[in-house]
Amino acid sequence: MALASISVDLDSLVHYCRIHALPESILGAAARELVYQVAVPRAMALFAERSVAPTLFAIGEDLRSEVARSALREARRAGAEIGNHSQTHDYALSLRERWRIHGEVEQGAKAVEAAVGERPAGFRAPGYTLSPALYQAVCATGHRYDSSAFPAAPYYLAKAAVMGALAAIGRRSGAVLDSPRVLAAPTRPYLPDPAAPYRRGGGAAIELPISCAPWTRLPFIGTLVTALPQAAASAVYRTLRGTPLLNLELHAIDFLDASDGIPAPLAARQRDARVPFARKRARLEEVLRWIGGDFEVNTLAQAAEKLAAGRAGLV
Repeated sequence: MALASISVDLDSLVHYCRIHALPESILGAAARELVYQVAVPRAMALFAERSVAPTLFAIGEDLRSEVARSALREARRAGAEIGNHSQTHDYALSLRERWRIHGEVEQGAKAVEAAVGERPAGFRAPGYTLSPALYQAVCATGHRYDSSAFPAAPYYLAKAAVMGALAAIGRRSGAVLDSPRVLAAPTRPYLPDPAAPYRRGGGAAIELPISCAPWTRLPFIGTLVTALPQAAASAVYRTLRGTPLLNLELHAIDFLDASDGIPAPLAARQRDARVPFARKRARLEEVLRWIGGDFEVNTLAQAAEKLAAGRAGLV
């Protein structure tokens, strides 16, 4: 049976303010804790009902909070894998100097290890953007896999449009547009070229791309599942039934809505924040039911290990 993994990026609301060029001052203390106080317990409750062991990608600096550390430890005890999402979630990380890139990756790994007692096996780049220096840092710091490549053309174009629109009105998004090379990256697991990680090579860490349809490259991610018509999610899902690894990527905000205390200026710009959590949960439960019927569900670390063992499914 083909493999599937469900991952959740634990981006705090601070990072959404940066994407939308909103002042972080709109976030009170409670809003800053929503991800670990509310979203993580909700996510783990749903995953427990569906017998899914997820992979949670944590940002190192968030783990200074005891609320965050406690929630992460509880998730680990419940069977979740804890991955490294960098130390500060710097959207421009892939463009930084090598020493700074290495420090962000290593510090994020140490923060996760300090919180849960295990060094992370996997890394996911902020904003999904890779570079040779970043991929090499992932390998050099002992990560067994990376899961950053997101070769989804519609997502890339939409991101470029939003960033352009903000710039046109004098507001600068904190997001960074990836190299167009990502659009030609493999959609299936592969061993990257360390000098050009969006193409095949012999890198030490397996790349587990975030799933998108093989021909249209439509993304299969949380926004599609929770905020768009169910028919769209179903259509993209059907194209992925033959993939060696279905890698469904969610965000913590997929388990929140505006009534949880997301500030109104942010909710107005973040479409999925306006979708009631009850509706999101029902959609996610349905998709997890599809996946459970068609795939063997593993954490990303388990999937990487199985793929590496026999090179099964690697392109």
